[in-house]
Amino acid sequence: MSSVLQSPGPQTPAAPSPRPGRVPPRRRTRVLALPEARWALAALLLFLAALPLYLLGAPAWLWGPLFAATYATGGWEPGWEGLKALGERTLDVDLLMVVAALGAAAIGQVLDGALLIVIFATSGALEAVATARTADSVRGLLDLAPETATRLAGDGTEEVVPAGSLAVGDVVLVRPGERIGADGRVLDGASDVDQATITGEPLPVAKQPGDEVFAGTLNGSGALRVRVERDPSESVIARIVAMVEEAAETKAPTQLFIEKVEQRYSIAMVAVTLLIFTIPLLLGSDLRSTLLRAMTFMIVASPCAVVLATMPPLLSAMANAGRHGVLVKSAVVMERLGQIDAVALDKTGTLTEGTPYLTDLHPLTAPAPDSDAPAPDADAHALDADALLRVAAAAEHPSEHPLARAVVEAARARGLELPPAEDFASTPGTGVSATVDGRAVAVGSPARLLDDPAHPAAVLAAALEAQGRTAVVVTVDGGPAGVLGIADRLRPEAATATRALAELTGGAPILLTGDNPRAAARLAADVGITDVRAGLLPQDKVAAVHELRNAGAKVLVVGDGVNDAPALAAAHVGIAMGRAGSDLALETADAVVVRDELATIPTVVNLSRRARALVIQNLVIAGVFIAVLAVWDLVGTLPLPLGVAGHEGSTVLVGLNGLRLLADGAWRRSRPTPHQEP
Repeated sequence: MSSVLQSPGPQTPAAPSPRPGRVPPRRRTRVLALPEARWALAALLLFLAALPLYLLGAPAWLWGPLFAATYATGGWEPGWEGLKALGERTLDVDLLMVVAALGAAAIGQVLDGALLIVIFATSGALEAVATARTADSVRGLLDLAPETATRLAGDGTEEVVPAGSLAVGDVVLVRPGERIGADGRVLDGASDVDQATITGEPLPVAKQPGDEVFAGTLNGSGALRVRVERDPSESVIARIVAMVEEAAETKAPTQLFIEKVEQRYSIAMVAVTLLIFTIPLLLGSDLRSTLLRAMTFMIVASPCAVVLATMPPLLSAMANAGRHGVLVKSAVVMERLGQIDAVALDKTGTLTEGTPYLTDLHPLTAPAPDSDAPAPDADAHALDADALLRVAAAAEHPSEHPLARAVVEAARARGLELPPAEDFASTPGTGVSATVDGRAVAVGSPARLLDDPAHPAAVLAAALEAQGRTAVVVTVDGGPAGVLGIADRLRPEAATATRALAELTGGAPILLTGDNPRAAARLAADVGITDVRAGLLPQDKVAAVHELRNAGAKVLVVGDGVNDAPALAAAHVGIAMGRAGSDLALETADAVVVRDELATIPTVVNLSRRARALVIQNLVIAGVFIAVLAVWDLVGTLPLPLGVAGHEGSTVLVGLNGLRLLADGAWRRSRPTPHQEP
């Protein structure tokens, strides 16, 4: 009989095994090693020390020096950067924040000014930490390539040399379990190579003479002789590093909505403040009242009110997303998520779980699927489905190959007891062989175990491969007994998430994958994707993202591997899958889906759009307050306490309005429905 295995029902989840090719953890820059973080921490501690003294009515000589130190530690760096920008004829909002804070202190609003200083110092520190961590990951990516390689001389002698010193034409020996030291082509030997770090393929790829291999990929159980075809500085892994760094440098500066009008608003505010101060003095007004009016205007027209009107909705949306498993790294990213109008998805580890499992089990007593070939007659090799799986799993049990683990796990899921395997042998690129219950069993590649392409087993294998499966043949005592189909497991919510993203953006996502075209096409059909680009190297993915961006699209890229990192960096927004994601992808991405729940991606995009709508609403509220108070101060006499109360009141109002997105109901309402309009 023939059976097709469906996705298993609920099971007790096993501890996730590390995905092949994942970058090992590396040393990271310590937070307090960054000067921005040290100054921000000092400002925060000083502020927290001064705050209770100020609120409890302690003498000014107790809290005054602490607040002064807060201003100095938290404000000197943005102030200095602002002065340097001023020297380049650019008015930096950070400088205006420092001036506004000093202005607030000058008219007695010491607490408000200190709080503003702490907020901006902390924001700068977080940005510095994010930049440093990304740089750590980019540098650490080079650890994938081995430091040394075994170079073979013309007389066959071996010499261990630095991998960076290899030249085109050199021949290197790659032993089992070693990482390949350079991009090249196999001269001799056969092995299975795990190249998930480069192509994202979930399964090791069989390599034999003439096949291309990449630096940093992990060799399996066979030995290879490889001729170097690229200088180490030109290898694929080196180009990934270069592409990530280039994307980080050339990506358009990320700006919040209000920062896009920062220059005009700031210049106008400064100019009006100076006019309010100088013109009355020239007309004979006294210094104190003129200064008080100018400071009042600076307070009520201060851009900090607008900035605070902008931040609460975005920060609230970030906090809500974080509670539901999506880590958005900054308010800028949260704003940009709502702007996306095109989506590019990786396959392995993103739409799929990145772990192979047994999908098809075909004893050689049934016709090939989707084939008119007649069923072969039962013979001495014929086994039923359970018996076929039992002997295959017993033979595969000693192997560490991902395909072998998939077969063994399927047998255990069926409750089969595996007999011991004797005389086990593993042949790279072919498969395994063993003696099970006194019978010779071989499990491996159809191309290596079958000589006749017209044999029913070959027809079965071809039909499975046409469906995007990896076909594995089982022979017993030298004769084919059945064919197994193995594939990566599609995430249960993949199709729903893909449809929701299509509705939000007005167009179906595209699939960018390094996997083979047949597997990619089959998966794309399952989730409703029609634009499939398979067999891509990292630079090809970046080219696809640039193509979309050049056409005017704001692209969201979702991926998980080292090979996805350049595309994540080049995108308008990059999202990494957290559980299986490589360290480089997690650091390069703008947001991380911590629990690998694809359905949260369209939800967080929708939440971002709600946050952007609240930002605009808050800007209108803040603008009305600023306009009314500023006009009052210009044409009449606005009492300072009333000006401060109006300014602070508007800040509280827009803050509370933004906090609406903290509620769980905001997340539920952001879940796209099947009929929701983009």
